[in-house]
Amino acid sequence: MIDPSTFGISRRRLEIYWRLMRLDKPIGIFLLLWPAVWALLIAGNGKPDILVTFVIVTGVVLMRAAGCVINDYADRDFDPHVKRTQSRPIAAGLVTPREALWLFVVLCLVSFGLVLLTNPLTIALSVPGAVLAASYPFMKRYTYLPQAYLGLAFGWAVPMTFAAETGGIPWVGWELYFATILWALVYDTMYAMVDRDDDLKIGVKSTAILFGDMDRVLIGMLQVFVLLLLYAVGRQTGLGLPYFLGLLVAAGLSAYQQLLIRERDRDGCFKAFLNNHWFGAAVFAGLAADYLLRP
Repeated sequence: MIDPSTFGISRRRLEIYWRLMRLDKPIGIFLLLWPAVWALLIAGNGKPDILVTFVIVTGVVLMRAAGCVINDYADRDFDPHVKRTQSRPIAAGLVTPREALWLFVVLCLVSFGLVLLTNPLTIALSVPGAVLAASYPFMKRYTYLPQAYLGLAFGWAVPMTFAAETGGIPWVGWELYFATILWALVYDTMYAMVDRDDDLKIGVKSTAILFGDMDRVLIGMLQVFVLLLLYAVGRQTGLGLPYFLGLLVAAGLSAYQQLLIRERDRDGCFKAFLNNHWFGAAVFAGLAADYLLRP
């Protein structure tokens, strides 16, 4: 095993960078990875290319890490005033903003290096993808819809996956992308509900603030739209009963999330946010079972 001190980096420093990239909290990786994996299975007709799978999965992990770093850099003046984020490395003074920027650049360069293993269309798509990921953290200053922008940014792996696997982006790929955007709007609004009181004090915008007392109703409507889009994707791609049973489980989980946020308390909203991991897993399980059971 390589000793990090060989490169002039202490083990303690690596642990701090690990936390800055939020690799100690893999829930964010899963939430961003599930749509990419859905796209891999659909675009590859159940048998995606191994290299494409490696590039997409690794790229999602790296870009999520980069997104966390640039998010904390952008929020370095806000995080010390929010209970949930006070202990983050930059807010706590453990990492300088300059260090964070360098780490962000390195993560983006490694991700781009991976994309170079694919085709020209995927390489071209990686440029707007990087711009979306880098600009997302600043949206909460200018719009009440940063959660939708998150979906635009990190759901970009869906069209990139179709491009890498098939050389193009069919209509069903865009439908899946739109479903991913709406799903991100659902779970990140639940996440924003946890910080709503703090965000109101410091002037940070979010859909949780925008939706106000209509938050549960609007989240419920978005959940229905996500399920309808995923249903349409299944119909257009000829998926069968296992997939639709997976969607039925996902619908049940959506109903459970509504129960969790009914009182709008921090713990319930955070549990609902975390439960979206199982929503993504249910859709994946249905897809995987459908392709595995085909003759």
